[in-house]
Amino acid sequence: MKDNKKVDEKDLKVKTPAQAELLLSEEQEAVAAPAETAEVAATPAAPATGGQRGGNNKRRSSRPAPAKRTAGLTDSGYIEKVVSINRVSKTNKGGTRISFSALVVIGDAKGKVGYGLGKAAEVAAAIKKGLNQAKKQMIVVNRRGTTITHEILGSCGASQVLLKPASEGTGVIASGAVRAVCDGAGITNILTKCHRSNNPINIVKATFDGLSRLKVLKDKEV
Repeated sequence: MKDNKKVDEKDLKVKTPAQAELLLSEEQEAVAAPAETAEVAATPAAPATGGQRGGNNKRRSSRPAPAKRTAGLTDSGYIEKVVSINRVSKTNKGGTRISFSALVVIGDAKGKVGYGLGKAAEVAAAIKKGLNQAKKQMIVVNRRGTTITHEILGSCGASQVLLKPASEGTGVIASGAVRAVCDGAGITNILTKCHRSNNPINIVKATFDGLSRLKVLKDKEV
């Protein structure tokens, strides 16, 4: 019982997909370069004794760090986005067991995209499981430039997603779940509309159902 309470207090801080992505990126940076983080942590104490030159050095050293976080592609060469995180609790004789399920979308922004649903006792572990599952289930989306080839309706359960091609400069007119799939596939101009259920898992599956059934349009010879 005591262990479950401790886990609750820590995991309650992660309530949104943005917080989960930030937690995952911090863990990856800590594992990739532990020596660099130690040097950066030691630098802030130096400018207290120095003059203006010390402050300028501190600014120069801190500029490259945020650039890595804002990049769309990760070190693996894929766009990774967390769509939703669900907190699940199960009551047993010994107490309550708490687990998390993370819906993740991954793509190379060149027509290949996939999704995965990972479940684990911790948020970071659930995201990693979802990413591994998404890499194994990637599909190729037929595109025409920066949009889709034709209009199509995808469905899954009680959810339906209408996908329409759009002209250049329209942008991605979509909800969070559909937008994540479009960004992963490299679609930058599209019109979408979600009907009936708004469950993010069914919305993502309905979007993949529509994108997987797109046909290739051949140019007519004049």
